[in-house]
Amino acid sequence: MTRRELDAAAITDPALRAAYERCRRLNARHGKTYFLATRLLPASRRPAVHALYGFARLADDIVDDLAAPTAPGDRARRLQALSHDLRRAMEGSPGRHPVVTAVAHTAQRYRIPHRHFDDFLTSMRSDLTVTDYGTLDALRGYMHGSAAVIGLQMLPVLGHTTSRDEAAPHAAALGEAFQLTNFIRDVGEDLDRDRVYLPADLLAAEGVDRDLLRWSRRTGRHDPRITSALRSAAALTRRFYAAAEPGLDMLEPVSRPCVRTAFVLYGEILDAVARDGYASVHRRSSVSLARRAAVAAAGLAKIAAARLAAPAAPVLEEPLR
Repeated sequence: MTRRELDAAAITDPALRAAYERCRRLNARHGKTYFLATRLLPASRRPAVHALYGFARLADDIVDDLAAPTAPGDRARRLQALSHDLRRAMEGSPGRHPVVTAVAHTAQRYRIPHRHFDDFLTSMRSDLTVTDYGTLDALRGYMHGSAAVIGLQMLPVLGHTTSRDEAAPHAAALGEAFQLTNFIRDVGEDLDRDRVYLPADLLAAEGVDRDLLRWSRRTGRHDPRITSALRSAAALTRRFYAAAEPGLDMLEPVSRPCVRTAFVLYGEILDAVARDGYASVHRRSSVSLARRAAVAAAGLAKIAAARLAAPAAPVLEEPLR
């Protein structure tokens, strides 16, 4: 499968092919829902998606690798080195890391501006020192770099039938919806990293604070105030999905089954959290493998006709800068 994808994308250099293969392995290992949805894209576009995921994963591992405790200053220096490596690679120098080599090639091919990667790394650096957010506006400042720009990076790879300016806000909202879903699902795991991503004012409205969350995590006991707060967070997240949904039909038809599959499956993570009684302080809810396969299969029915009418490559409207 990897060879067919790389051949379809006209990636022939052996070192570059190896770099993209590294990214694909990262996606397959860590991004189960994301990887499944990517399989619904034309083979020629999958390597670029793997590269974007691989770069995000590389930075995230620098920040969150609990198996190798490192001082925040050391992690910040590694992130800065990653930023310099990407900048040099996008200017034509070989990347020091194969993932950087692949993502720089993707950025050049699809005219993805470097500022989207800068904004992403800025949010990753903030994770080294910022452990909570007082309001949704403050959290959205973080999510611009950690989630919204992922949607903006993906947009030229997926292609769009409207102008970029019209499609971009919906792509950004979808990135935010996915990340808010992760925040709700991963409350307990984030607490273990001393982070609370849900806005403090949303939690306080239900009588919840960091101490109560820690007590619940430590003791394994439930509290109705936490349940109410997570229910409110889920309702908020649904509004981001609603803002993102019109953008699905702005994508090129050949890309819509992929993104709609991700849209449905990530939304169903919220359903799984609800079925589990909003117990994500204690355990991580998930969508079953059978359900993921069923949603992906439903998307397959729409792909053949869309691909027959699809252009060879998306239109690149935005200059690289």
